[in-house]
Amino acid sequence: MRVNRGLVRSGPAKPVKSSRPTLGSLLRGLRARNGWTLKEMSAKTHIPLSTLSKVEHDRLTLTYDKLLQLSQRLNLRMSELFAEDSSAAESAVTARRSIGHLASAVRVNTENYDYYYLCPELRKKRMIPVLTRIRAKSVEEFGDLVQHSGEEYIYVLEGSIEVHTEFYDPLVLHRGESIYLDSNMGHAYVTGGDFEEAVILGVCSSADKGLMDSLITLHGEEDDTGSDSGPTIADAESLSAKGRPRRRRAG
Repeated sequence: MRVNRGLVRSGPAKPVKSSRPTLGSLLRGLRARNGWTLKEMSAKTHIPLSTLSKVEHDRLTLTYDKLLQLSQRLNLRMSELFAEDSSAAESAVTARRSIGHLASAVRVNTENYDYYYLCPELRKKRMIPVLTRIRAKSVEEFGDLVQHSGEEYIYVLEGSIEVHTEFYDPLVLHRGESIYLDSNMGHAYVTGGDFEEAVILGVCSSADKGLMDSLITLHGEEDDTGSDSGPTIADAESLSAKGRPRRRRAG
């Protein structure tokens, strides 16, 4: 049995230029805001100039470790590193809204998952909405159970998933079913039944300002040898050592 992939089909059917920010455009914006040359940014980040140039031209992506290195070397929070330039001072949050289209979502791809971070233009979100395509078929393939601060709600949109947690027996959820759990407890989501993929909508919330960084560093396993799909990075909230995820070996 196969999941209908129409909901989060990867790669446009037509060569239509996307308006969503890429990692390259965000890095160019960062350099422009600070008046740095590529050579100066390379010296500051200890990332080769040729690598930065390829990233800025959307010919190469970076691993999560390299992105964290970038922010740490520049002494910036992730939210500052990937924030769009704005000449207006940030005002109080009142009556704001954002429409969560996949076309404007910021995408992070790994071997076993595709993450679509929705409403990326909103800063200081109290909740992190993320649409996830799951391909991992077992907890062994998934790896260590993950932990991060806060709580999360998961709703199955397509296929079925098997939920593994630190203190409970595995649970299978089918389309239309959901789970609410404490994210501090080790947990993992893999495909259930005979489905090759599953699609879930997750909403994560925490009082920890480093939640977004915890989420984007959970599965930093992808190859940085390059990508032709237009690399993108999630809109991050802050960089906090306390907010980084902890892993526990499954089983």
